[in-house]
Amino acid sequence: MKEVVVSNEAIEQSLASITELHDKVSMKDTPRAFVKKKMNQDYVEVSYMKKLADKYFAGWSWTIISTEVLGSEAFVVHGRLKWYEGGIWREGDMTAAHRIQKRKGSNEFVDIGNDVKSANTDCIKKAFNMYLNIADDVYRNRVEDPALTKEDIDYLYKEMEGLTEEWKTKISNSIENGDIERTDMIRVISKINRLKEESNNG
Repeated sequence: MKEVVVSNEAIEQSLASITELHDKVSMKDTPRAFVKKKMNQDYVEVSYMKKLADKYFAGWSWTIISTEVLGSEAFVVHGRLKWYEGGIWREGDMTAAHRIQKRKGSNEFVDIGNDVKSANTDCIKKAFNMYLNIADDVYRNRVEDPALTKEDIDYLYKEMEGLTEEWKTKISNSIENGDIERTDMIRVISKINRLKEESNNG
């Protein structure tokens, strides 16, 4: 059997494409029509999450590994999501539990079939979000890029007009070295304005 050799460059390109794809999916805003609220918590309809999984991770599959009933209180599902990206198959496990609904004042089940279905739905939704970054905006898992955008940089250079060459060079170097991030914008602009005022008053 012929040995397949994969270069480091090919591996790096594959990993870069995976990272880029997950960033793209994570930054996609979920349409409000698919965002619902239950017990004051936002959640996303599974139909939307499946649609995005089909679009960005075509060929994904979901397998229920095991189920468990916790007495008469909850139904637990252990599922496995499998998906293809960057030239490789990947998989990840997830568990979720759903409370079994009973009629008020009795131990009679309302709809055990629906409770089992809900446990599986909760499980696959958690997997979609955890492993594929779908609906990160709703589930508060989105990580904003801290780097300055081109618009941020252009704005800072415009604000620097009127500063001494020494200060322009210092701030420009900080921008180019990545020492200034988006969260620093307000602080840096305040400093620029303060330096301008000191220069005008001096």
